[in-house]
Amino acid sequence: MGTPLDLPWLVALGACLGVLLGSRTVRRVLLAGLVIARYVALGIAARLAGRKDVTPSLVRRAFEDLGPTYIKLGQIVASSQGLFPRRYVAEFRHCLDRVRPFPFADAVRILRADLGRPIEEVFASLDPAPLASASIAQVHAARLRDGRDVVVKIQRPNIQDRVDADVRILHLAARVFALVPRVELANPVAIVNDFDATIHEELDFVREAENMVEFNRIMGALGHGDIVAPTVIPEYTTRRMLVMERFYGVRVDDVAAVRARTSDAEGTLVHGMHAWFQCMILYGFFHGDVHAGNLLVLDDGRLGFLDFGIIGRFTPLQRRQVTDYIISFATGDYRRLAAVMAEMGSVGAQVDLDELAVDLKAVYAPWLSLSFGELKYGELLPSVMRVSVKHGMHLPKEFILVTKQMLFFDRYAKLLAPRLNVFSDPRLVAGIGADVARARAMWS
Repeated sequence: MGTPLDLPWLVALGACLGVLLGSRTVRRVLLAGLVIARYVALGIAARLAGRKDVTPSLVRRAFEDLGPTYIKLGQIVASSQGLFPRRYVAEFRHCLDRVRPFPFADAVRILRADLGRPIEEVFASLDPAPLASASIAQVHAARLRDGRDVVVKIQRPNIQDRVDADVRILHLAARVFALVPRVELANPVAIVNDFDATIHEELDFVREAENMVEFNRIMGALGHGDIVAPTVIPEYTTRRMLVMERFYGVRVDDVAAVRARTSDAEGTLVHGMHAWFQCMILYGFFHGDVHAGNLLVLDDGRLGFLDFGIIGRFTPLQRRQVTDYIISFATGDYRRLAAVMAEMGSVGAQVDLDELAVDLKAVYAPWLSLSFGELKYGELLPSVMRVSVKHGMHLPKEFILVTKQMLFFDRYAKLLAPRLNVFSDPRLVAGIGADVARARAMWS
């Protein structure tokens, strides 16, 4: 039987548990444990039933149950062909724009709160079924009272607090992993820091609207009237709600539909890629998430970019470095490429640049000689990772973001133009070369 002293200890223990459970971070840890336990049990049951092909689906569903932060991590898997097993990459593409939607009633509540008036005063119609549902938000078709067709991007309810709690957990996990030998070379703390900054930028739709306006301004200045972002309706845009022009078109990876809208699918892709490079080289600004759900061939033949939550920006110094990087790479000057990486701070001063140049040539030379259809990213990207680990390479976040977009473009090229090589195609090489010369003239 307990002593009288047990009561104060029990009260104190109860108070501590109450404080802990009152913490959103602790609740998220407990929830994650329950979700993981559930899907482990489902996986065991599936294997006992003889179904061994369900693991990628179960992992993806677990990420969806864990919420927006983990869905964003799933999107990284979806866009990292060659670094993860193919069936996981394919399964996690559901995380790009086919995530389970949240209730329409929650969407209406958010719209009403941010508009400060009944939604009927703004929208003549609002489709309850979402056009797309992703990690941060979902999109509904609507028509304004003045007759314009628009889409409304609405942030998931209570997402800010959930993301904050999840990111705190990821920061803790990164610090633990950084203590593991060789894992620290991957710099998990920096990876989580970048992820933290990126996901919080995506939560600000006012910033995203500004990015769309800037993109359209740049395309106009470059004379690309056929490459556009949706026009923003600024008076109906808040941090949680973004109202914009509705695009009608097809995803760039829908080959048959793309070819039905343009007689030159390869030319359309090359034109879009050149415009993307121009934006980066001349303005230090580029779309940082061009997965297929965000790149459309419109019914009128224009190329439409969507979702400007992730944007890459280069400082003037980084723009000089990236042009040097591109020229060194395209000309096969791997010694200069190694030196440029050292200037970026991507490798330490103690690294042997001649040895690094030899390793870079072994990995990157196929990019210059083979078409996208011939490149085997399942072998190429792990080789890149091995060179990175060997030399302790840490590319700046923006350069990693550029590489990620190149992988997206690679996938579309394999579908629409399998014989294309962006590093030797005369249309791209001449265009990018002229852009680099123009940029350098601006800096001199």
